[in-house]
Amino acid sequence: MTTTLRLIVDQIVAPVPGAVGRYTRDLAGALIESTPSGCEVEGIVSSSLPGDYARLEAELPGLSGLYKSSLARRELAAAWQFGLTTSPGGGMIHGTSLFAPLRKHDADAGDQTVVTVHDVLAWTHPEALSSASVAWQKGMLKRARKHADAVVVPTHALADRLSMVADFGDRIRVIGTAPRTGLGVGPDAEARAARLGLPEAYLAVSGTLEPRKGLVDVLTALGRPGAPDIPIVVIGPEGWGDQHLAQTADELGVDVRRVHRFDDLAAEDLAVVIAGATAYLAPARDDDSGTELIEAFSLGSPVIHSDTPAYLEVSAGAGLTVPIGVDDGYADRLAAAITRVVEDRDAAYRLAVSGHDRSRAYDWRDAAERVWHLHADL
Repeated sequence: MTTTLRLIVDQIVAPVPGAVGRYTRDLAGALIESTPSGCEVEGIVSSSLPGDYARLEAELPGLSGLYKSSLARRELAAAWQFGLTTSPGGGMIHGTSLFAPLRKHDADAGDQTVVTVHDVLAWTHPEALSSASVAWQKGMLKRARKHADAVVVPTHALADRLSMVADFGDRIRVIGTAPRTGLGVGPDAEARAARLGLPEAYLAVSGTLEPRKGLVDVLTALGRPGAPDIPIVVIGPEGWGDQHLAQTADELGVDVRRVHRFDDLAAEDLAVVIAGATAYLAPARDDDSGTELIEAFSLGSPVIHSDTPAYLEVSAGAGLTVPIGVDDGYADRLAAAITRVVEDRDAAYRLAVSGHDRSRAYDWRDAAERVWHLHADL
């Protein structure tokens, strides 16, 4: 008899796959590669275009099949929110987000449903989401509290925050993430750097001008008198709300010619940007994952990060920590940390080595095996 793990892979072909889409693809690939004897992995997807089905089958070779719902993504999300459909049936279902059929099921018959929570923004920063998204996430978490057999989170820090939002008891399981597929520096790194127009030395940071992301704090730090006159490469959108990157940099005393920006980069280009950076900055004032630290560590970049609980957990001392604090001195502390790494090559080297060692603790194969063990234990 074959045991089937039914994995919801819909986010891979969503209009904006985002970080959850990457997570889904990478975990799915690792689950397929680590499938135990007598088991298989089936994909679950909403009603989509034929090209999307073909893409899933091409990106995830080894799927035993693809269950195709009769409902499109938006309709399926609404139906699952209110428990109005039996799609996609029972069995052992694993959701890579809260997008899952959370309803009453028969555990004695082998039915089980596990979901994944990546953040609690709907509670901590609802202004960062649309009102519809906030309502949907809150509604789905209520259903998860009632019907989920387990809830996966990427860090113990997020587990603690989630426990303050809803009581899941011992159903919360921490299973870490890993660097995205393809995030490696190849023999064409020099050509890629030239094509991207990267400066000889620079800082790298991902994010937006949204206050919780910390990018404004970085620009403030670089505009301080005496701060290193080094370019910065920003990976993210040009604006947030009515704020624009170039204008904000100029207002904070940073020459706009020092600011280079890219939208979401292909993994190979992103790897070149991060690996070539004098330092990678993770200045967020609020983050529940820490995956960006894992990726920067894996590429040997010295990492400077804030002291959010998730970052401290993931870093475990491998990065240079900058306390956010409760005062207005965060930018000054960032400036001091940047100066140290830019001017002290030995310190930068030690950070690069310790970070690369730390990255070995995070692996998709390990994450997948823990998911298999989770379902076996339920």
